[in-house]
Amino acid sequence: MAQDKEKIGEDSRAGHSGTGHRARLRERLLGGGPEALADYEVLEYLLFAGMRQGDTKPVAKALLARFGSLANVLNADPAALQQVTGVGQTSAAALKSVSIAARRMARSELSDKPVLGSWQALIDYLAIDMAHLTIERVRILYLDTRNRLIDDHHLGDGSIDEAAIHPREVIRKAMDVGASALILVHNHPSGNPEPSQADIQITRRIAEAGRLLGVTVHDHVIIGSEGHISLRSKGLI
Repeated sequence: MAQDKEKIGEDSRAGHSGTGHRARLRERLLGGGPEALADYEVLEYLLFAGMRQGDTKPVAKALLARFGSLANVLNADPAALQQVTGVGQTSAAALKSVSIAARRMARSELSDKPVLGSWQALIDYLAIDMAHLTIERVRILYLDTRNRLIDDHHLGDGSIDEAAIHPREVIRKAMDVGASALILVHNHPSGNPEPSQADIQITRRIAEAGRLLGVTVHDHVIIGSEGHISLRSKGLI
């Protein structure tokens, strides 16, 4: 009986200790600034949703070791997240919801605003959505006469060349949605956003096709984990 009481006491203290750690993290999160928590502590707190009891720190650190950074964890495929011991569907969904929320917050900064006058908001939105992709993705942002976003069109995945992008189809889509201008966007999974010759050539061909039909190509933005490049700012359009 004494042994049972001792075990109960130990269990109680262990549970209390875990509860105390979670409470301390919560207080630091709510009372501190953006850097109040380390990356692994942010993950610890997010994992509370899927792990009601126990220490989430080992799982958080395992996620960072597996994916390399907080951003990579939050952008990882849920199936890949669940390959880490301790991460189930609920935890993977909690992590995925954060990346979705971040994308929607960034997108809301562009709503009903001229894109060219909200350039940093645009870059933030694109970086959140594309900088950590492991495949190359091509998007076309179609704009109205006031340069507000009409359509964020996912053109396709794969290398950017004429096999994947047909200038006439890009401009035809602009006519279909009533766009007067567009911005080309794609990412470099290598992380280096420097444009290739194929990037430059296809941009110029689309710009030329647009001029013939009154559709302006404002820019081609290349996103990478190391930053972004504007072909317009480099004088390549």
